[in-house]
Amino acid sequence: MPATDPGDPPPAAAARVPARLAWREAEIVAVVDETPHARSLVFRVPDWPGHLPGQHVDVRLTADDGYQAQRSYSIASPPEDGHLTLTVERIDDGEVSPYLAGEARPGDRIELRGPIGGYFTWNAGTGGPLQLVAGGSGIVPLMAMLRHRARAAADLPARLLFSSRTFDAIIYRQEIDGLARADGRLGVSYTLTRGAPPGWTGGQRRVDAGMLRASVFDPGQAPHVYVCGPTPFVESVASALVALGHAPARIKTERFGPTGAGS
Repeated sequence: MPATDPGDPPPAAAARVPARLAWREAEIVAVVDETPHARSLVFRVPDWPGHLPGQHVDVRLTADDGYQAQRSYSIASPPEDGHLTLTVERIDDGEVSPYLAGEARPGDRIELRGPIGGYFTWNAGTGGPLQLVAGGSGIVPLMAMLRHRARAAADLPARLLFSSRTFDAIIYRQEIDGLARADGRLGVSYTLTRGAPPGWTGGQRRVDAGMLRASVFDPGQAPHVYVCGPTPFVESVASALVALGHAPARIKTERFGPTGAGS
């Protein structure tokens, strides 16, 4: 039976809590290693209310002595999936990610609640063009958008600019490349900031105005822009996009830091 959080509402009020804010005990049914430091956990979630690409969940772990740690993680799976997938990058000094990204196994049960968030979302009804800019594990909610687009709106033009430290750290690389090969309306650009392997033909620097000008849709096309990654990355990219002429109202951002989601 899940432990009770001191901050949970009393029983009389609990019945009035929206379904998406109720804690559920989800079971891990599969684990997929994405990179040496990131893995995807596939959950079976009872009575899952559904979600939009870009939303996240809260995850709560409870130790044998009752100590609890809670973090937020973006949802990687599209709404069409029958299971819920979270991709977690390990932070060595974190309280939650070392377990999720290193120790959790199929059959383990973990408390989560959600979906949470309504601002940083996109679905087929939103329309396009769709412009995604990811930094590191910021690709996770954007991947939910790409997966949803592939199933429900592949005719909408889309582009992804993905900045990663190294080639080996590119999360979902094979799947992203496969989507791009199969879909001429999806453009993908990578840049590496800490060295590149022999034969690398992508970018080899941080995302800057010149890279954005060459890789993203023209402002005149009025794309829906989603930027996700570490706070400095997001702030730099968003500012550069506005300077290039993109309307601020068309740019949505999601950021994380060392004590935020994914730690």
